[in-house]
Amino acid sequence: MLHDLLLFARIEAQCCVFAVAIFGGLALSKLLALPIPRYDFLLIWCLCVQALMLLTRIETADEALVICLFHVFGLALELFKTHHGSWAYPEFAYTKFWGVPLYSGFMYAAVASYLVQAFRRLDLHFSEYPSDVANLFAILLYVNFFTNAWMPDQRWGLATALVALMWKTRVDFRLGDRRYSMPLVVSFALIGFFIWLAENIATFFGAWRYPNQRDVWHSVHYAKISSWALLVILSFVLIARLKGLKASLGVPDGGSYLLSRLHLPKPDASRSEPPST
Repeated sequence: MLHDLLLFARIEAQCCVFAVAIFGGLALSKLLALPIPRYDFLLIWCLCVQALMLLTRIETADEALVICLFHVFGLALELFKTHHGSWAYPEFAYTKFWGVPLYSGFMYAAVASYLVQAFRRLDLHFSEYPSDVANLFAILLYVNFFTNAWMPDQRWGLATALVALMWKTRVDFRLGDRRYSMPLVVSFALIGFFIWLAENIATFFGAWRYPNQRDVWHSVHYAKISSWALLVILSFVLIARLKGLKASLGVPDGGSYLLSRLHLPKPDASRSEPPST
């Protein structure tokens, strides 16, 4: 049991490589005297980390495509939320667009990076997963992130309904030669909690600022755990849908759609983690 727990911790750390790299960039940009604006440095840093992850095969080509997709989704949400004063990026940067630095989309992409890595490294499978209904609720959750600026926030109603629909859904994962399972909704809550902890670190290093952090840093309110859990649900449903689409295109389990079309070399099959699904 202890061996499997340590193995789980190691795999989780591997899944968090991109998120940890972002925190490293935030810390460096806070401590070092940079020749360029800080937000510009962070954009270059994130792009370099992504390139390195591809070159070292920590990340597959398909996973990189998912990261790009989530960067776009996240940037759209950032543009809307900052325009309505939810938080701000007060520092100057050449790579700012409507007050939002382009690196910010990678903060959302880090969540997607964790999930796609977990799908592959933990060989995730699901039982009683309501795919079509989950897709619909994911769309409604994303739309609600925008509409709650002028309409009543529907997150709790949507979240309650989705949790009820997924109450019996279990996620099955592999650790070495053994497989374990847990309720999927519990995993959403746990991931949301750890992202909230990461958000406190990020705001401490000035990645962005909430209105109450403008003069003195304060910890992020615990209610944000629910927001992150909902974002995790949205991210999970979208990634599960993309993986289902890849399967429908005839890409075999463990294969890569991009690699099969671009004739690029496949990831090293000798690695200890399970192949990409």
